[in-house]
Amino acid sequence: MKLVKMIAIAAGIASAAACAPKNAEFKYSIDSFADLRIMRYQVPGWENLSLQQKEYIFHLSEAAKLGRDITWDQYCRFNLPIRHAIEDIFANYSGPREGADWDAFVVYAKRVFFSNGIHHHYAEDKFFPECSREYFAGLLADVANEGETAPAAPVEPLPTSNVYWTGAEGLALTAEELLDVIYDPAVYPQRRSTARDKDIVAESAVNFYGPGVSRKEVDDFYARQAVKGDKHPISYGLNSKVVKEGGKLVEKPWKVGGIYSAAIERICRELEKAKEVAENDLQKAAIDKLIEYYTTGNLRTWDDYNILWVQDTLGTVDYVNGFIEDYDDPLGRKATWEGLVNIKDAAASARTETLSANAQWFEDNSPVDPRFKKAECRGISAKVINAVALAGATYPSTPIGINLPNADWIRKEHGSKSVTIANITHAYNAAALEQPKSVLGEFAWNQAEIELVKKYGNVMDEIHTDLHECLGHGSGQLLPGVSSTALGEYQSALEEARADLFGLYYCADPKMVELGIVPDREAYKAEYASYIRNGIMTQFTRVELGRQNTEAHMQNRKLIAEWCYEKGAADGVPGASGSVIEKRVRDGKTYFVVNDYEALRGLFAELLAKIQRIKSEGDYEAGKALIEKYAVDIDPELHKEVRERYAALNLKPYGGFVNPEIEPVFDDEGVVVDYVLSYPDDYLGQMLYYGERYRTL
Repeated sequence: MKLVKMIAIAAGIASAAACAPKNAEFKYSIDSFADLRIMRYQVPGWENLSLQQKEYIFHLSEAAKLGRDITWDQYCRFNLPIRHAIEDIFANYSGPREGADWDAFVVYAKRVFFSNGIHHHYAEDKFFPECSREYFAGLLADVANEGETAPAAPVEPLPTSNVYWTGAEGLALTAEELLDVIYDPAVYPQRRSTARDKDIVAESAVNFYGPGVSRKEVDDFYARQAVKGDKHPISYGLNSKVVKEGGKLVEKPWKVGGIYSAAIERICRELEKAKEVAENDLQKAAIDKLIEYYTTGNLRTWDDYNILWVQDTLGTVDYVNGFIEDYDDPLGRKATWEGLVNIKDAAASARTETLSANAQWFEDNSPVDPRFKKAECRGISAKVINAVALAGATYPSTPIGINLPNADWIRKEHGSKSVTIANITHAYNAAALEQPKSVLGEFAWNQAEIELVKKYGNVMDEIHTDLHECLGHGSGQLLPGVSSTALGEYQSALEEARADLFGLYYCADPKMVELGIVPDREAYKAEYASYIRNGIMTQFTRVELGRQNTEAHMQNRKLIAEWCYEKGAADGVPGASGSVIEKRVRDGKTYFVVNDYEALRGLFAELLAKIQRIKSEGDYEAGKALIEKYAVDIDPELHKEVRERYAALNLKPYGGFVNPEIEPVFDDEGVVVDYVLSYPDDYLGQMLYYGERYRTL
């Protein structure tokens, strides 16, 4: 590849994508394609930060963005060669950049960039270009003279052709091999397999396990490592790839000197710079410990880091950096790399601080078996933040709330940090207002329901998120001897359901009005109506016809809505007149209406108690039964209807973001005197720019 040429093009695009004029109205939606909408977000409070804080954020953001290639490779080992080939085409293709085939290629490229690979970011199925294989082959042939040189010591044999594109661990693919991966539906059809009759480890595209490794082998491998009675168990397997050598399984850690070393070394260099301008000594100590963990790969050190990190509640600036969530592993063990840098919104944090200050009351009054409650809630901190940089698994698609760390014993003994990301939520809401039609208007039963949601919907959605993240994930406890991975592949969906149910139950509690968090006793009904409508119906606009519901958060919502629909049946007939949730049809359109909000709250309480028992006791079979009965299969007729009604609205079911650019300002002597933000409006431009600036593997 012509590195200089690609850098110049990417930099030119990034410069052209400057911020909007200061007096112009800020436009949130900047691009749309396939089933995706691209937005940008603003960062309130940036101008109030000190130069030291801005410099701290700058280096933390660089450290976050430098982990990007790790996530790409974790999602599928073929992702990086494919991305490098796509970037090569944008930089060096000499043919016409117009016409239906070129446009189809561009859409495919944008989808690959959005998903950090060739599988849908949410549904996890592989998607395909709408241009022909022959056309794509022609693009690659045109840039073939820009092909990469051979790596010095490749892990895998080089292909016979001398023109190829590389990935991590010495992987190198020719154009034909790339095209086979891209176009063959039999090659890694799912990022995380949900097959009920196959080996989900062998069938998954995620790069957590090497060739020939089976689920049973992995389960047995980690069962032998677990120490019975260990009150402080490490997160076995969190930061490693399991491969087979000489017929035996071995772990290859993701660390300096191991897999992803080139990326992790650069992350550590930026963390060192960040440490020098951190806000306090606790932040410096935590960063030192994080660097030590990245250097050694020691999971005890990872726990030590998390204990330090969770104790820092005084700083304005905070971050997430590391192998964090295990949603993408079919076994719920390996963690995907992610990064996020943020600043505290002091005024908005009053609500979450009130929740955390009353955490023990919520725990004591939870409708679960007393055996599963924490006797003492420790160190629960909650705040509202504004994101400054999204990276890895949080970019471009990002959560709106986070609760960490994930180790149950750390949460129990040292507490947790819970955050609601205000500027992301605001951007979603503001972008929705830019659209001429709404899902609410199409799927709500009547004007009264619409007005209820318009009046209370946004605030109650934020409060539910606060309860979910601040208290829900941190509530309850495992019984002695129960492993945090006991629920296996069902762990993620069940845990999200547990936290959602905790939030739903307390949304309607008079205590919330007493604390001044919920405006009045009617407000919770907006969240209940919206949650059921989405969980039982509208969320399936995101799933292709004939597909199952496979994403953990969507499974959680379907489980809750479907279970309550069934258990709240009148005369044993779900949806019948008089049911807690009634199914109604008008003019050929289906609606789901909550008839009895108090009874629905009672059902939420019952299901919360049930799922808390399953988690606390590690009851794998009961968890499996819940997921497979209520969370997976979609009614085909309802699915078709929902998709058709949604299509008529001309909306996009998924959204993601471009990051602001943080730009240093120099004086005449070359000294940095400020850091300013600009807001790019070119999604593809940022992706190509990141591909050059932050390429590490």
